[in-house]
This record gives sequence, structure tokens and C-alpha cells, in this order.
Amino acid sequence: MKIVVDAGHGGFDNGARYKGRREKDDTLALALAVGDILKQNGVDVVFTRTEDVYQTPYEKAMIANDVDADYFVSLHRNAMPVPGTGSGAETLVYEDSGIRGTMARNINEELSKLGFQDLGVMERPNIVVLRRTEMPAVLVEAGFIDNDADNAVFDENFNKIAEGIAQGILQSITAAEEELLYRVNVGVYENKNYATALVNRLTSQGFPAYLNYHNGYYFVQVGAYQNLNNAIEMEKRLRDAGYATYIATE
Repeated sequence: MKIVVDAGHGGFDNGARYKGRREKDDTLALALAVGDILKQNGVDVVFTRTEDVYQTPYEKAMIANDVDADYFVSLHRNAMPVPGTGSGAETLVYEDSGIRGTMARNINEELSKLGFQDLGVMERPNIVVLRRTEMPAVLVEAGFIDNDADNAVFDENFNKIAEGIAQGILQSITAAEEELLYRVNVGVYENKNYATALVNRLTSQGFPAYLNYHNGYYFVQVGAYQNLNNAIEMEKRLRDAGYATYIATE
């Protein structure tokens, strides 16, 4: 299991600021803490940054894609145009579905136990690190940096917040691994470009295709079904469209 942990902002990009406090500093401290906890639980962790450097959001997404990460978690602090008018934690996703939606809710639930109001899960498909990553991705807003009460929660419970985020991630992964899903495979490639081209062709024809990287190969899969009959029906549609298929549970 490989997870990329991203500390939001960095370098000349301070992120939100309030009373001398900078988002980029809070996110780096939190990312390192969350990553260390994940490592202690046997996860292979890759950080987008471990010091105060700037990377574009696209570069952050490409780091995750290049290392073939299984998940991408970006850590931020929120802010409002008028300081003190926002409070709570929320998690952003490209689309509120599947394991990313589950992970977002689990993280929010853990943060709400520590004093943050749960602001829910928000779909933000225009955010680059959520749109350009090729794996499930979430962006955590760990309280409002321009709210004194939220900052008190953040500072006084820092270690517990890091633990809560890590546990929200781990709980989601465990649940996903335990859930048996039937996936319709349409192709297996060593070359990612060939696999991506097939995904694009399938999606242009209305099939819910995606890439699944496993043991050095790119699997082109369509759908993930709890009910075998639904997988069989999708397989029939694909074969009628001229594709060779087989059903697998990985």
C-alpha cells in the first residue's frame, strides 16, 4: 500500500495567513505527523514535500502518478474572506463516491471527535490535485486558520488530529480491502499510455472505465460490483461492443 501525503502550499505560496500564522507551516507539520503514523502501520508513504518548497498543484499530482500511489491525501487549513466567520473541518473530493467518499467521511468523523464541527464532504472537481491524480484522492481542511477557536483545537490536539486523520485513512483502506468486488477486465498492459488510450476509448463510449495498477501492470477495468450478476451484465455489454473481457475480484 502506497500513499502520497501532501502538505498544502509551500515556498512563496504561504496559503492562508492569520496573525502571523501561515497555512504552509501548519500543513507541513501535520503531513509529516500523519505520514509517520501511517508508516508505523506498515504503509509506504511518499511526501510531496518535507521542507518549505513550492510545487505547483500539477506537480504534486504528478508525484503521486509517477510513484503509482494507491491513494493521495492533501492537507490544508481553511479560511474565510472575513476572519472568524468560518469554523470546522471538511474534506474535499473530485466526486463523492467509492472509497474517496468513504475516506473523506471517516476523516471528518475522527476530526469531529476532537472538537471540530463536521462540515461534511464537498465535491470540488476543479481542484487540480483531485482532478489530475490517477488514484482516489481527498483534500482535508483541518479547521479554519483564521478562527481562534479552531486554532486552539488544532494546537492543543495536534497529535490526536494527526492520529485521527491517519486512522480515518486506515479504516477506509481496511474496509475496501475486505469488500469483495467483481471487476470486468478489458485489457492488461505494461505500457501506461496504451492502457490510458483504451480507458479513453471506453469512456467515450459510455463505459465507466478506469486504470488499476497492480504488480507492475496496468489493468483496464470497467465497474466494480458487489453483485456478480451486475458484473456479468456489464461483461455482456462490453462483448457486444467487440471487447474481450474477463471478470476478476482484484
